Amino acid sequence: MRRKAGTLFPLEMAICEVASVLRQRGIRQFHGFSIAKELKHAGDTKLLTAYGTLYRALDRLEQMGYLHSEMEDPRIAAAESRPGRRLYELTAGGKRVVAKAAKSSREAKARRKRGWSPA
Repeated sequence: MRRKAGTLFPLEMAICEVASVLRQRGIRQFHGFSIAKELKHAGDTKLLTAYGTLYRALDRLEQMGYLHSEMEDPRIAAAESRPGRRLYELTAGGKRVVAKAAKSSREAKARRKRGWSPA
């Protein structure tokens, strides 16, 4: 599927929105499984259609500059007897894309409320 420059697929937008919500809750960094759980909780599980879909989307978002990632401290993983996780954080660019989408959504709702719809 081709995309216009600067646009996000629905899964990518949902990831950015969830990351923004987590940030509002005081969770600055997150891992892929926590995003999957939040998407499931929000009822967006249809976006995760195949194994690896989420991680490919996270990688694309990082390449676009909307997310930044780093491996967690290996001592934390060792203390919890589990493999290390890649931790992601929403960047300033990611915050802007979420804000822009929210603004567009509010404007579209206002237009529908006034009875205007695109031709």
